[in-house]
Amino acid sequence: MLGFVPPLPQQPQRAPVAGHMVVCGDDTLARRLAVELRYVYGERVTLLVPPGGEPGHPEQPLTQRGRAAALFGRMSAAMNRNGGADSPAGDTNAGVEAVRILEAAEPSDDVFEEAGIERAAALALVYEDDERNIRAALTARRLNPRLRLVIRLYNRKLGQHLETLLDQAAVLAMPGLDQAALDASTTVLSDADTAAPALAATALSGSSRIIQAEGLLLRAAERPPPRPGETADPGLCTLALLSSTTHDPAGAEGSDSSGAEGPQLLPDAASVTAAPGRGTIVLEHISQADAVRPAQRMGGRGAPLSQVFSRRLRWSAAGVAAAVVALAVASVLTTGYHPLHAAYLTLLDLFAMGDPALDGSPGRQIIQLLSGLAGLMLLPLLVAAVLETFGSLRTTSSLRRPPRGLSGHVVLLGLGKIGTRVLVRLRELNIPVVVVEEDPEARGVPLARSLHVPTVIGDVTQEGVLEAAKIHRAGALLALTSVDTTNLEATLYARSVKPDLRVALRLYDDEFATAVYRTLRTAHPQALTRSRSVSHLAAPSFAGAMMGRQILGAIPVERKVMLFAALEVAGHSQLVDRTVEQAFEAGAWRVLALDATPPADRRPDLTAAGVSGQPLGLVWDLHPGYVLRPEDRVVIAATRRGLAELLRGQRTMTRR
Repeated sequence: MLGFVPPLPQQPQRAPVAGHMVVCGDDTLARRLAVELRYVYGERVTLLVPPGGEPGHPEQPLTQRGRAAALFGRMSAAMNRNGGADSPAGDTNAGVEAVRILEAAEPSDDVFEEAGIERAAALALVYEDDERNIRAALTARRLNPRLRLVIRLYNRKLGQHLETLLDQAAVLAMPGLDQAALDASTTVLSDADTAAPALAATALSGSSRIIQAEGLLLRAAERPPPRPGETADPGLCTLALLSSTTHDPAGAEGSDSSGAEGPQLLPDAASVTAAPGRGTIVLEHISQADAVRPAQRMGGRGAPLSQVFSRRLRWSAAGVAAAVVALAVASVLTTGYHPLHAAYLTLLDLFAMGDPALDGSPGRQIIQLLSGLAGLMLLPLLVAAVLETFGSLRTTSSLRRPPRGLSGHVVLLGLGKIGTRVLVRLRELNIPVVVVEEDPEARGVPLARSLHVPTVIGDVTQEGVLEAAKIHRAGALLALTSVDTTNLEATLYARSVKPDLRVALRLYDDEFATAVYRTLRTAHPQALTRSRSVSHLAAPSFAGAMMGRQILGAIPVERKVMLFAALEVAGHSQLVDRTVEQAFEAGAWRVLALDATPPADRRPDLTAAGVSGQPLGLVWDLHPGYVLRPEDRVVIAATRRGLAELLRGQRTMTRR
């Protein structure tokens, strides 16, 4: 529960300055995004929130405005304690007075006018309701055709059509709109799609992190500290030094305010050499991405025999078959018949179709009696097979139960927006999953049914639910429900069942997440624990899109985020006419690749780089002495503050 809310100055009578950022939303992502724009990029922000509490949480003691004000107050206080070290460069108004909070139920024309939308540089619409975001986007485009729009939509196909529609509307309203402005005009993002790869990566048995975006496949690997006498493999480059407390049970997973003990992003060679006892994250592989594989059904396209027939029935059938073979062999040995003829007579006796062997030898008569006995055993076996087949057909369209021999799987809690996207990602990687969901009508239940993913319907906090998901044989637990206490309770119970279980739980509050992390590491030092916030993972991508640049992807480094982006060198004094080695700024950004496609053939997105039908024109093995030219386009790895500094410099030169 949040305590005292620091007052914010009311400014309804003063219009915001031109070029400010407007954020409209009704959940934690809106507040995170406003904080990202204000305290990382140094932008003036107008935050528009509904007057009540968060959707689905009417019992919250603070309103949206109160929670946002408290968050900005804490950030401002933290900056003051640090002596302004974390304040945006070149900004003399680092306090909460640069943030304007408005309350309105709907972003109507009057509300947008009060927010100064006609003078704004960018607008983010991050309501949880897709329809509200679309309606507000159409209104904003009509009021300001030059406005850069960033829209949160869960429906990806609808988002693609909406981008085209809004860009066409901007062209018709402003015929002189240049192509550069149009390229950054509308961006549709999904917080679920942005966070899902990072959440899914925590469930993998290995330590690789994969970014697949805009036709690129980048693989980063987490490597433990080298042993004495060993030499660490730097890969293509070292992206991060992990926290010095990573293997300390009393240590905290690094965060933006973790100081010297936290992770160090984009370190230089001297820093890596001076920290031999710390793990690293290295970039080890880059290639052109293959076509996205569809999510695979568990068990293949058809139902295997293990799902149609039980193990007991299969063993019984095998026993009858072995008895028939043994009787056929015995018939050959005792009667001297040809093997085919002996097998034919045995089957006739088995099905009670043969004549009694009254004149036959004693051996033949005994074999006939045994064959008839085997036939009696075959009858109930056939009936059981028919019943089990009908039962399997009846449950084909229903949710599967976890198979008996399943082990090493991922237990996924929650099939909301985030859980559904993570489920798709895990199945794309062919990782076995068991889902636990309380609501049988949840968003992702039909998807789980279509993918034949075993699903347990029940409250995860109730006894026996996690046992039904076979948590004692699982390899990892992803607690992704929208309730922090539910995620924590499920994690604690799972750890009591299997202490070495890998766990990633979704938590919003950073301080709470740090406390949980420390406690779990102290109680279970041999297990891997990660706490993740969806809004924390998604906010950098939304903020980067509002600044007008394309974010290719992001990877979490403990509780920090590293971004990969494509930038035009022109306008960036930190890059123009500098060598690749000189352009590297430790702790801020590093040039990874160069787009060698001629500028005339270059398109805004990297997927279209190069001539049609040709591979991407990206050069990854850049010589350190290569001089970056203004017409070049590069792929960089950057911290949030490093990217903010690059973009601020670009915007300053543009305004001049």
